[in-house]
Amino acid sequence: MAEFSKTWWGNKFIAAIASFTDEARLARGRSYARNGKILKFSVEKGKIIATIRGSVNPYFGVYKEPQYSTEIALKTISKKDWSKIVQKLSMNASFVSKLLLNEIPENIEESFQEVGQNFLPHSSQDWEMQCDCPDWSNPCKHIAGLCYRFAAELDDDPFLLFELRGLPREELKKELAKTPLGQILAKGLGSEKLEPAPLPAYYTQPETKTTEAMSLKEFWLGKKHFPEVNSQSQESQISAVLIKKQGDFPPFWHEDRSFIEVMEELYERVKTKNKDLL
Repeated sequence: MAEFSKTWWGNKFIAAIASFTDEARLARGRSYARNGKILKFSVEKGKIIATIRGSVNPYFGVYKEPQYSTEIALKTISKKDWSKIVQKLSMNASFVSKLLLNEIPENIEESFQEVGQNFLPHSSQDWEMQCDCPDWSNPCKHIAGLCYRFAAELDDDPFLLFELRGLPREELKKELAKTPLGQILAKGLGSEKLEPAPLPAYYTQPETKTTEAMSLKEFWLGKKHFPEVNSQSQESQISAVLIKKQGDFPPFWHEDRSFIEVMEELYERVKTKNKDLL
């Protein structure tokens, strides 16, 4: 359900039809809404109207993809009851402000129930559904798919629910704006034009700093001098790791003395002989 609607009123709309519809048809309806089967979709004169692609089924002699006309309507509320409901809504500042901001208050049903009406559909008695497909069940999978498609539209335009119940959005806002609370809130939420405030710049201004004059020698060598390097050489230490890895008697060594011992003497002679050259 959440993949089709992100608002509580859209989920409530889907939950209403799910309460009296077979789960298999709901699953087929979700696939219809998800896979682009709904070709045309509109809300006109309080009805949800759509053209929906059917399925090719040679078993039943359907060789060409059919298209079905589907309509959904909700039970309308009389103008007399709407006047009472608007009066109830206008007494709550939270209701008026949210409606003027295109949001539906979560406890809006209270104002409807006090007049004996429901805002969102609650049972099959609140619906009028038609589809010219051969499916005998009502709602069929096409009607279920249209409900899911409409629930997604409700996220962006919740006033479609008011239109389905018989009160266009412009008329609702007009009636709310007439009330004392509506007049105050409409003035505060009005589209007041504010002149843009000028700014000296829209990017960071670079700061310039003056530097003292210096000679070319100072420019290239700098003022700070590196410490003198001690040129006195030190004796190099040779670890002879490769020699020691061979062990005392490697396979190629055929002498009685240890190979490592002989190499140590050789290293010592070389160091002593070339000591004056270092």
